[in-house]
Amino acid sequence: MLADLAWLGLTWEEPVRRQSEHMADYATALETLADAGLSYPCFCTRKEIVREIAAAPTAPHGPDGVLYPGTCRQLGQAEREDRIAAGAPYAIRLDSNLAAQRAGPDLHWRDEQQGVQELQPKMHGDVVLARKDTPTSYHLAVVVDDALQGITKVTRGADLFAATHVHRLLQALLSLPTPAYDHHRLLRDDGGTRLAKRHGAVSLAQLRDEGQDPTALRRTLELEW
Repeated sequence: MLADLAWLGLTWEEPVRRQSEHMADYATALETLADAGLSYPCFCTRKEIVREIAAAPTAPHGPDGVLYPGTCRQLGQAEREDRIAAGAPYAIRLDSNLAAQRAGPDLHWRDEQQGVQELQPKMHGDVVLARKDTPTSYHLAVVVDDALQGITKVTRGADLFAATHVHRLLQALLSLPTPAYDHHRLLRDDGGTRLAKRHGAVSLAQLRDEGQDPTALRRTLELEW
């Protein structure tokens, strides 16, 4: 990926931060949330979650579909500790109800395309922050990474627009600064489908191997005019 981006003419500060080398930073953030009582272990399997949702007369929805119903949120501390001690697999979830209370009202973030956005702390429900075998989630990692690297503006695809509500909430809970955001439109094919590897979209490496001119490609991608 770095070779592809360098060929395209992009540059960046070195060294590149690799999340796999900074798990201690994410562990510290998780500990902060746990100590504040804002997270809990969830032992539900995917099948159990689907069954729980199917049994509910009405299930809350978020941008990505039905939200986790909060089954394990009600477990007592003793039961949680017993399950963990027994080696049960689990995920660490954010308690969105308590998080919304702790964050308080009138929180905002700004997008270059759509202006000031009012935080909706419960939009994604009790999101996963980490798993037993995966010590961090995307949401937690990018929030910590942005703060530690002094990022003041995040530029990314419009498909992550809604996720910024989670990130702004975590920034408030962890007392981290909030950068400005710019969610750009996505590259799509003639049928309107987002270009993606799983759909066989052409990669930068392929274009490079075919002898494409990177300067012309930057103009096509509107990276320069």
